[in-house]
Amino acid sequence: MSASTRQDVTRGIWAALASFTLWGVAPLYWHLLKHVPSLQIVLHRVVWSALLVGAFLTWRDGRHWLRLALTGAPRLRAMLLLSSVLIAFNWGLYIWAVNAGHVVETALGYFINPLLNVVIGVLFLRERLRPLQWLSVAIALVGVLWLTWQYGRPPWIALALAASFGLYGVLRKLAHVDAVTGLGIENAYLVLPALAALLWLHGAGLGYTSTGPGDTATFALLVLSGLITALPLIGFAYAVRRVSLTVVGVMQYIAPTLQFLIGVLIFDEPFDRVRLLGFLCIWVALAVFMADGLRHTRRQRQAALADLA
Repeated sequence: MSASTRQDVTRGIWAALASFTLWGVAPLYWHLLKHVPSLQIVLHRVVWSALLVGAFLTWRDGRHWLRLALTGAPRLRAMLLLSSVLIAFNWGLYIWAVNAGHVVETALGYFINPLLNVVIGVLFLRERLRPLQWLSVAIALVGVLWLTWQYGRPPWIALALAASFGLYGVLRKLAHVDAVTGLGIENAYLVLPALAALLWLHGAGLGYTSTGPGDTATFALLVLSGLITALPLIGFAYAVRRVSLTVVGVMQYIAPTLQFLIGVLIFDEPFDRVRLLGFLCIWVALAVFMADGLRHTRRQRQAALADLA
């Protein structure tokens, strides 16, 4: 590996670390906006993210990137329109859950997500699972059923977050467009409805400004929500082009781990032995899943080297 390649990999690892850390500590940021209705936070997030990502793409690629949104293949446009709805739902539910005191359950959702992705791959992409992958899914299911039985309801926030993000991932896998460009197109679909809704809420006196005039600090936080949305994704897109997906896959657990710690240690959310047992099942399932993935990757590399020999 050349020095420049090693430097690229190092930069990619730092970019991934920064992205997952920012996603992990995001509950602290959204908590500062607890006095603003969750729907309005999401609407602002869409508008300011659209402006920021649009400006970045125009600087990087020129104005032609917009043609994908306007004149792309009908199938691509349909997939990105549906993915924009899914990610907006995911953002809205996540922000509501954080500010309603369910940070631990949001963390559970993002722990479950990789395992649910495996199931989605079987259902929608006709992928085949290895025995240990089936085992990890079964252990995770036991954890979810345990939490459902103990609390009298499924952990619906976690499941809805994992399912919406998992389906979003399938659509983005099938839509052949780069990550940041895809986000820009999704925002292009969402920005006008979001802006119209914000203007209507403001005109009806239902916006956050109705709680007090000249709330510049709140407005600044809402504007910066676009940065909080876009920067991790741009960093993630930078990282996956330079670092192996195996490394990125392991690093992705930084985000839900930080969210979990914030929920328990900072926001003092309840976490008793009953919930711990459910989480332990999920963590064991993830350990089995990662061990199987690392073993499979190692075997593929050994086979590739044997073919070259």
